[in-house]
Amino acid sequence: MRLAASSLLLGAAASLFSSATALAARRSDGSKSSADYFVRSLPGQPPGPLVKMHAGHIEVDHVSNGNLFFWHFQNKHIANRQRTVIWLNGGPGCSSMDGALMEVGPYRLKDDHTLRENEGSWHEFANVLFVDQPVGTGFSYVNSDSYLTELTQMSDHFIKFLTRFFELFPEYESDDIYLSGESYAGQHIPYIADAILNRNANAAIKWNVKGLLIGNGWIDPSNQYLSYLPFAYESGIVEKGSPIADQIEKQVAVCVKTIAEKGRHHVDLGQCEQILQDILEKTRHHKDGKEVCWNMYDVRLEDTYPSCGMNWPPDLSSLTPYLRRKDVLEALHVNPDKRTGWTECAGAVSSSFRALKSKPSVELLPNLLKEMPILLFSGDKDLICNHIGTEELVHNMEWNGGKGFELAGAPGTWAPREDWVFEGEPAGIYQSARNLTYVLIYNSSHMVPFDFPRRTRDMLDRFMEVDIGKIGGTPADSVIGGEKAPITSVGGTPNSTAAAEKEKERVDRARWAAYYRSGEVALVLVASAAAIWGIFIWKQRHRRGDRKGAYAGLGGMKITGGSRDRLADGRESFDEDELRDLTIESPMFERDRDLEAAEAGRYSLDGASDGESDDEGRAEKRPNGK
Repeated sequence: MRLAASSLLLGAAASLFSSATALAARRSDGSKSSADYFVRSLPGQPPGPLVKMHAGHIEVDHVSNGNLFFWHFQNKHIANRQRTVIWLNGGPGCSSMDGALMEVGPYRLKDDHTLRENEGSWHEFANVLFVDQPVGTGFSYVNSDSYLTELTQMSDHFIKFLTRFFELFPEYESDDIYLSGESYAGQHIPYIADAILNRNANAAIKWNVKGLLIGNGWIDPSNQYLSYLPFAYESGIVEKGSPIADQIEKQVAVCVKTIAEKGRHHVDLGQCEQILQDILEKTRHHKDGKEVCWNMYDVRLEDTYPSCGMNWPPDLSSLTPYLRRKDVLEALHVNPDKRTGWTECAGAVSSSFRALKSKPSVELLPNLLKEMPILLFSGDKDLICNHIGTEELVHNMEWNGGKGFELAGAPGTWAPREDWVFEGEPAGIYQSARNLTYVLIYNSSHMVPFDFPRRTRDMLDRFMEVDIGKIGGTPADSVIGGEKAPITSVGGTPNSTAAAEKEKERVDRARWAAYYRSGEVALVLVASAAAIWGIFIWKQRHRRGDRKGAYAGLGGMKITGGSRDRLADGRESFDEDELRDLTIESPMFERDRDLEAAEAGRYSLDGASDGESDDEGRAEKRPNGK
């Protein structure tokens, strides 16, 4: 017995030694385990348990010291399956920490040292992964002579990043993946999706990309450059026919000529970029003793010239100092090799990343739409990547057997624009055809989730077809096209069936109330019919009697057999089913079926869950970034 115990102890010790040796080996070759990325606490975190999160760097190019920084948040609840949303900001060269702390992440900043919960966070039903990319952006870094220049280089790095990420966190590799982001990420996202599909062709484990969501995206430069002046007219910042308009029209003509000469297959055309510069410069004015210009990310606002929106959104004044705090850097495992402090947009990355040899991502969308749904959403107050340009790119694009929003199988018939009302307020417009959905969101800027986090999560959850029937929660009042949309839960969603059971109880009470209200007439009818039928049966039996008395045989023993009960002497007993057959289908029963059908519709939804508050996120920038 002692020998056996000793053997067990020796075996356990050997196992521990082996594990320690393996761990030491992993440390000695510079690699890390998932535990090295675990974020145990976050400075300024709100009361209550911290969202489970991991953060740090993953190497994507050893030769150039290229490392991408990520921040991953685990989902709050699992709906019907596991999902991961990857969020990217644009620029190029603008940090996705904008998205994490000003738009769709679990926390927002109250000030430069205090976090609060984001009621419309996208981590409600999905893991959310924020990545600073290309290398050199935000907390990411690379040797100063190795900044990227093309979209294919960026997508190659991203495939390497995801490969290593899933090695560290294999539990997420089989998730449904949604690529999302805004602004210049409208170039990044389709290129990454295309690279994943190419990678999947020869991979043992496929990455399940289920859809793309692009907000105020820079996707089709040729159409979007030419939308600047029409939007300036629409928003009233330039008066049509004015001397200023005439000057800008001349630059538009230069842009049109450049596109005609160089073709539409360019991501960046300086002569066309100048249109936006001219609008901002020629509409500047003085206010309160300062020279101001329109905010290119939200034309309802002004900014000091020549910033024109670079000082926006207001949360930025807290974000930069927070992300430069030593305790925050330590909590997020920011590598000391990142020698410069966090900046929202890296000028060196932007100036290098001109994508001169890359075709614009709009040319990838038709093939991607064969494989997955895509949602484009636009805040209607954004100038730099405005809704007119997005609508024009859709109108001119051909995909899945049609052009623009033609309905499948009905050339020339356009999908309707459906009004979206959220919690009693007009929220925007939905339009969908052949795997593409467009959402115009009212009163919102370049960074829609900053303005309306709950509305955008309602949009996300519907797109992901989140089924909250098994979870419950407080449903959002979201109406699309005049009809109640599938139930979405916007905030306050318990990870249990309690809310669903509570809702069922409420419906049951309402149903019985309907029974009592509508059943009174039906009961009178049924009672009358029963009385008439009873008299009829009694008379029939009275005539057929065997002359042994009106009550002869009632004391006989009852036997069973066949579809009716018979008395021992062979006479049929009274069959209650005959009375039941007379029951009239009254409004009571119709209402019962309607309620049951309504409940089935509500809880078999392919819908979503959501929440909202008046906040917003920030636009990407170069010197004028997208």
